[in-house]
Amino acid sequence: MVSMLGDVVPEVTVVIGGVVVLLYALAAPRARQQGAAWLALGTVIGAAAITLTMLGGVQALTFFGTYARDDVAAFGRLIVLLATAATILLSVRWFARDPRHGEYYTLLLYSALGAMLLAGATDLKEFVVAMLLSSATGFVLAAYHRRSTASAEAAIKYYLIGALANSATLMGVALLFGAAGGTTFAALAAGLPTVGGPAVIGGVSLVVVGLAFKLGAVPAHPWVPDIAQGAPAPVAAFITSVPKVGAFIFLARFVMVLPAGSVGWEVLAAVIAAATMTLGNLASLWQDDVRRLLGWSAVSQTGYGLMAIVALGRSDLAIPALLFFLAAYVPGNFAAFGTVVALRGRTALADYAGVARVRPWLAGSLALSFLSFIGVPPLSGFVAKVLLFLVAIQAGFAWLAIVAAINTVISIFYYVRVLAPVYFGDAAGAMPTLGRLSGRTTITMAAVLVLTGVIAEPLVAAFSSATLLH
Repeated sequence: MVSMLGDVVPEVTVVIGGVVVLLYALAAPRARQQGAAWLALGTVIGAAAITLTMLGGVQALTFFGTYARDDVAAFGRLIVLLATAATILLSVRWFARDPRHGEYYTLLLYSALGAMLLAGATDLKEFVVAMLLSSATGFVLAAYHRRSTASAEAAIKYYLIGALANSATLMGVALLFGAAGGTTFAALAAGLPTVGGPAVIGGVSLVVVGLAFKLGAVPAHPWVPDIAQGAPAPVAAFITSVPKVGAFIFLARFVMVLPAGSVGWEVLAAVIAAATMTLGNLASLWQDDVRRLLGWSAVSQTGYGLMAIVALGRSDLAIPALLFFLAAYVPGNFAAFGTVVALRGRTALADYAGVARVRPWLAGSLALSFLSFIGVPPLSGFVAKVLLFLVAIQAGFAWLAIVAAINTVISIFYYVRVLAPVYFGDAAGAMPTLGRLSGRTTITMAAVLVLTGVIAEPLVAAFSSATLLH
């Protein structure tokens, strides 16, 4: 048992850190609640440092085959922890006047833990626990502005769709357990019939519905724009990106153990990818609320990421493409939402007129984020798009790459629709910011987009050597 605990030291670090943060928040006076943020940040940094030491180490299943200690999980964990650190830094001033400021960071840490567990899960029961942990904490985080009608409405919608999706997931897990006689991926690989019957097809479909909720993909996507618009802005950045990391990696493991040709999961994933990116881009075209636009943009980005899932088992670049997409999308999402946070939550498109003249660094961060989403070199989004298009073609889904290319062209229109007034409009006033910390965090996330694009070659090489156990 001691040796197995050594395989999950980063996760244990987050658990202990969450308890320490909660105890501090309960004991500290209101004026010192901000200290919980620095404890949470220290926890995240410690977990990331431990994860770095595990890269390239033992690649094995642990805890009786229910959890993977491999490099894909480690890379996913690092992305989650980077995003969590950014969320903490964006939240310090945003929640400064909230009397429950300290407890917020415990919820944030445990929500990140749910994503970390998803990334390593190789058992359906472990998957359910991780899903519920990520969802339950996310519901509370979304409603943290309890006096805000928009926040409450977004959280209720998130909760109702999540309750339905999680219930579907439980039924799917039960069906697969009955069909395979076990819940570990090894048991599924050995026990599922090679010819998919109603139980297998139904079970896989219901599990995919649960994962679609975490990913913000069709058909469980409607909560995403509401959360982006109504939840506290740092929370919106977190919820629209961090759970996707764990869900994408788990989905990759899950489909790899399904019997080849038994349920046609490749076609299902391709159809969901096309529908998700198309709906997200078309819905973004007429948005006059920047935060809601970012929500629909997040939906479309999920569609692009699913192209890597379609190529699993058919292209050697599928896993590197998925990891690079996540490494590009998450900082881009935080650079965009960070601009909203730094500008004190400005959300109407008209309020962004002239930002470049008054706050050029923030305008630049927003521009880099959007250009990366489009896929403009040398930003990381460009490399991610090239890899995703390539793996889709290699997998025999050239039509999906064409759909993605058309959607990329469509996305240019609504991103430019925001950037045009930012750079060519007239500022209405001085545009006060939330403070230096939020601005610097936003600029740092934008700089990551440039850095990961510049060092794309060694990153792709590292991702290519990563092992995905199942």
